[in-house]
Amino acid sequence: MSKRIAIFPGSFDPITKGHENILHRALPLFDEIIIAIGKNSSKQNYFSLEQREKWIKQVFANEPKVRIETYTGLTIDFCKKMNAHYILRGLRTSADFEFEKAIAQNNKQMAPEIETVFILPIPELSAINSTIVRDIIRNNGDASQFVPVGIDLKAK
Repeated sequence: MSKRIAIFPGSFDPITKGHENILHRALPLFDEIIIAIGKNSSKQNYFSLEQREKWIKQVFANEPKVRIETYTGLTIDFCKKMNAHYILRGLRTSADFEFEKAIAQNNKQMAPEIETVFILPIPELSAINSTIVRDIIRNNGDASQFVPVGIDLKAK
């Protein structure tokens, strides 16, 4: 039987408690989860790729089933390269659902062998997203309660 490998794609700019929760809850479902930090040339990231990678490695240092990679291009092409048959996505809102559903359906049409698995965050984390965290940081607020323990948001 082949390994059940999932790709958890995103910019993780920065990683949030929501991301952490989704991944921890998905761990029992898969043999390996690859956190795939997308490099999007048209998107200006707030934190460097190196910083985001460092934080993710720190958060999941004690999880042997988690690996961190970076990629460019289509997520399904990266899945094929990594021999992953699952894409892991979190859904916070109905707007997320509509957006993610369209992507999942198009991915399914392009790569029928790849399934998208959606996990809802626990209710108290559903309002957290990286955009809001970045806005708090830009305006000199304290966003530490929204990111995993040990993440120093001042390290830019």
